Amino acid sequence: MIVASGPSAGVTPVEVAQDRCRTIAINSSVDLVPWADILFACDFQWWENREGAQDFGGVKLSSARRACSKYEGVHLVKCNRHDDRTLMHNTGEVGWGGNSGFQALNLAMQMKPSRIYLVGYDMRIDYGLHWHGDHPAPMHNPQEKNIPRWIKCLDQAAKTAKMMDITVINCSLHSALRAYPKMTLQEALDDASTDAASGREGPA
Repeated sequence: MIVASGPSAGVTPVEVAQDRCRTIAINSSVDLVPWADILFACDFQWWENREGAQDFGGVKLSSARRACSKYEGVHLVKCNRHDDRTLMHNTGEVGWGGNSGFQALNLAMQMKPSRIYLVGYDMRIDYGLHWHGDHPAPMHNPQEKNIPRWIKCLDQAAKTAKMMDITVINCSLHSALRAYPKMTLQEALDDASTDAASGREGPA
C-alpha cells in the first residue's frame, strides 16, 4: 500500500491494512500510517519542515540529495529528472514524474509485489489540496497546471505494471487516474485473498 496525500486519504480507513501488507507513506501521510515500513518524500523542504522525521522508525528514502546529506538515516533513491518513464532496470533508480507519488509507485514496482494499493492518489484539487490542508511555505502545494503531467505519468506506469504482472488498485474512488481498477481499500484487501497461495511477494 502506498499512502499519498490526496484528500481521500483522510477518510480512508488505512488502519485495516496494518499487518496485512507492507506500506509506503508519502510525505505527511506518515501521520496516518506511523507504522509504515517506508517513508518517502522527494521534497527537501518537507524534510526540513520535519527535521528529518527523526521519530519515524522505518526506512526513510528521498530523491532529494540535500535531504540525504543533511539528515542522518535518510537514504538516497536516484531519480532521473529527465525521464518521466517508470524505470525498472536499476533497482533504486526511479523516473521523475514531477511528484513523490509517481516515484514511490516506481519504487514499489521494483520490489515486485503481486499487488499495489494506491491511497490518496486523487490527482485533482477540486476536493482540496491535501487531507492535511496546505503545506506551509516554502513547501510546494499542487497546482492545476501540473496535474495533467502527473496523471499522464502515473497512467503510463500501468503498462509496465501489466508487463510485470503487478495488479495496481486505485483505492481513491474519485481519483482522476483512469488506468487502474478502483475499489475501496477493504474490498482490495479482501480480494487479495485469492492470491494467497500464489507464492509471490505480498502486496505493497
